[in-house]
Amino acid sequence: MSIVFKPDETFRGDYSYRNSDEAILRFPFPFPDDQYMYSVNMEPHQPKGASAAYEHGFDVDEHYIAECRDKAITLERDPGRCQVLPHMQIAEWDTLELLMDSLSTDYPEHFSLSKTGTDFGASWTWINRPLGIEQRFVFGDAATLPCGPFEYITRQAQGDFAICDQREDNLFLDAGMVTSQADWSLDFNVGMSFMQWHGPVPLAHQAGVFERALKYLLMIRQGQPVRRLNWTMTVNPRLDTSPETFPEWGPDRASLTPENIGRKLHLRVELQTLWRLPRSNALLFPIRGYLASLDELTRVPNWGRRLHRVLSTLPPQLVEYKGLTRFLPTALDYLAAYDDGAEAPVGTAAGTEQLSPAVAA
Repeated sequence: MSIVFKPDETFRGDYSYRNSDEAILRFPFPFPDDQYMYSVNMEPHQPKGASAAYEHGFDVDEHYIAECRDKAITLERDPGRCQVLPHMQIAEWDTLELLMDSLSTDYPEHFSLSKTGTDFGASWTWINRPLGIEQRFVFGDAATLPCGPFEYITRQAQGDFAICDQREDNLFLDAGMVTSQADWSLDFNVGMSFMQWHGPVPLAHQAGVFERALKYLLMIRQGQPVRRLNWTMTVNPRLDTSPETFPEWGPDRASLTPENIGRKLHLRVELQTLWRLPRSNALLFPIRGYLASLDELTRVPNWGRRLHRVLSTLPPQLVEYKGLTRFLPTALDYLAAYDDGAEAPVGTAAGTEQLSPAVAA
């Protein structure tokens, strides 16, 4: 299916972002069961699964142009959202190559790439039609690009990107493009080890989740990417929920009422994939975010009833960690109307091709 972009929607100010019916049905709903607890939950990142978001290595959807524009706004305000430590230059080129190859192969109507070779020193031409970009450059020569290769290509991709350097049997967050994160700071975390980066997460450490995850990640092979889903909730469809901008979005949590919570409260899902890079042996960690309001999610009956059950049984530590404490009772009251007590099938598939009628604006 061809992509119909929505270039004028916004993720700040008037928050005009909305999902089409097609976007709702392809939303990567994260809850296969009626209860939730942290787990490693890794699986091969292959073109199959309950969501069309898994069809390609890097998902491009109707929000692509608007998300890239919002990323540019954030970077203009705070250039420190993209940081690359000096020893990560080869990993930068690995990332550029992976993204350009993947996007031009999977979406040839929107992206194209021509090369005189694959080694450093070869001449490449990159065309990004949705953003109106055509760039000729020398692969391996950063002076032939408008900015560093990692920043250049991740400005043209949805979501955030981290590169983890693998050394000393550990992973270190040594490069990142982070403009749509769920309340964590690249400026604070850059250079941290895997355990340091994930230190604030409750319950998972006691369960040994991160120890198992690190062992797994260290063994990822080139050409065998993996994926997992993570989630939180966000008031308004805002991408930039960083600690640095908390004064801009934190007070929104107090704005929710029984009358507006269906429209304003969004489930924020991260499709996290991990890729072994060929020359640097670093691990690329894309974090692709998706937003859907409660009004949108409850148009899928299985998701409405399941979300009510998951949030009803969430451990108090996770409620606090994910910032849900203030509005969770109101959200549960809203969702209760969509939980008829019927058994929900195991899995995350929508289970329907026809959405329930939309809530009147």
